[in-house]
Amino acid sequence: MLSNSTSDVLSRFAGSEGPDIDELSLCVHCGFCLNACPTYLDLGLETDSPRGRIYLMRALDEGRVDWTPRVQQHFDQCLQCRACETACPSGVPYGRLMEATRAEMFSQGRWGRRQRLAWDVVMRRIFPYPKRLELAFLGLRAYQKSGLQRLLRATGILGKISPGLAQTEALAPDASQPFFYPSDVQRYAPRGEQRGTVVMLTGCVMPLSFPSTHHSTARVLSRNGFEVLATPTQRCCGALHAHGGDVETARDLARYDIDTFLAQEPDAIIVNSAGCGSHMKEYGHLLRDDAAYAEKAQRFAALVRDVHEFLVDAGFEPPHGSLDRSITYQDSCHLVHAQKVTTAPRQVLASIPGLALVEMAHPDRCCGSAGLFSIVQKELSRSLLQDKMLDVNATGADQVCTANPGCMVQLDAGIRLFADPHGPSGKTVHAVDLLDESYRLAEGDGYVDR
Repeated sequence: MLSNSTSDVLSRFAGSEGPDIDELSLCVHCGFCLNACPTYLDLGLETDSPRGRIYLMRALDEGRVDWTPRVQQHFDQCLQCRACETACPSGVPYGRLMEATRAEMFSQGRWGRRQRLAWDVVMRRIFPYPKRLELAFLGLRAYQKSGLQRLLRATGILGKISPGLAQTEALAPDASQPFFYPSDVQRYAPRGEQRGTVVMLTGCVMPLSFPSTHHSTARVLSRNGFEVLATPTQRCCGALHAHGGDVETARDLARYDIDTFLAQEPDAIIVNSAGCGSHMKEYGHLLRDDAAYAEKAQRFAALVRDVHEFLVDAGFEPPHGSLDRSITYQDSCHLVHAQKVTTAPRQVLASIPGLALVEMAHPDRCCGSAGLFSIVQKELSRSLLQDKMLDVNATGADQVCTANPGCMVQLDAGIRLFADPHGPSGKTVHAVDLLDESYRLAEGDGYVDR
């Protein structure tokens, strides 16, 4: 294919999804990204650093190396945390380049048969369909409530049978709470003079594994005068598909949700999942070549707001309930590095009486979750999580707070697997959970039911 840039270089990527030649050329190999990259710090290999992977992309494009399993492994081991983008003085859009490279891998069929079959079943036939995903979580709930999970974890027998399966099971989210449904937002009426109408992304995993955070989000928004809607027909945003290279499925999901959300004519589209918000803000790039959706995608992306930045920009009523505990805040990668939202969550936390924020040494270093990374790169993910828990435990905080469901699952596993008498003991929470708790504590558990 010819590069879609102004360069005359002939691209040797076989498909149509490869990285842009001009964007690859922005990297001057200065090395500022090295100390920001978790995989480079853990593995110590140049080829597992951002500049090393960019060098491999260029070498592939120019035909200087072949696309071998060893080369692909270096791409597979990228977290796509985008910490390198924050560190890069040249503005290299590494996340976009990595997604394009994985899209090329996917389109060329570089995966094994089992991997492609698993992807087709799970990511194409279950995740995009809320009812099917709910059935899967009902099975998880039965497994957890039956006592089988406690037995397997207490005896360690699963680890003896299959260490890999045991590591995956350790990351199973809690499915015990009643699931959140889009219609649940109808319980919450805006307080006082209505300031606007927002539509909430409910997403795929979040309403099943962290329904209380969705309730907290709806309550906090309505508490601050906003009418909250949640379209019942919305589907997965496609972030995991784009990160995995299945760009066509990601585009199909984006088109579907664009039509669904824009039909509500909202003042903003509110997202409380950092990975989803980052991806949705980039719908314009994802659908840039789609004549029917390019303009709508840009309009949609301009409406997407992380819940923290929305509350801070709009102004929220200070809470009065004192929580009297210490917390440490983990910057979710796609919030701090992709969306560049750093201070807003801390402003929300600072507004809560009695809550003491104890910063860890490296709050913006990836915890090792990274979408499906914790499942497909178990050993590396576990190593990164162990490093993160050393950082967390050193704060002596009572609780960990973050802004993404994957991070919450990963950190909960870290609290359990790397228990420390000086570390947190409770479950990881979202900042809006704490804000909602403070509001409700001061007002006797609520005002919000219609």
